[in-house]
Amino acid sequence: MKGGWVYILADRYRGGTYIGVTADLPKRIWQHRNCTGSKFTAKYKRSRLVYAESHERIEEAIAREKAMKKWLRSWKIELIEKENPDWIDLFDDLNG
Repeated sequence: MKGGWVYILADRYRGGTYIGVTADLPKRIWQHRNCTGSKFTAKYKRSRLVYAESHERIEEAIAREKAMKKWLRSWKIELIEKENPDWIDLFDDLNG
């Protein structure tokens, strides 16, 4: 089985968020940044990668994404700020 990623995009520090899942994180974030990732992220300018977590199996990532989408906003913010307190765009770190 192929691994997967759950990720959170934001439009700015403590701004609006978007949670997604993918098997290829760099490619998917590139799609979002070029407005081909989803209509929602294109419309609301969610392109800053502020959180990502890997999973050994894509099924685990999908289950985690579904659970996180049901979370309160405060829980999402807490998760992001535990790993990325300044909401720095992590995309460049993905590509070295």
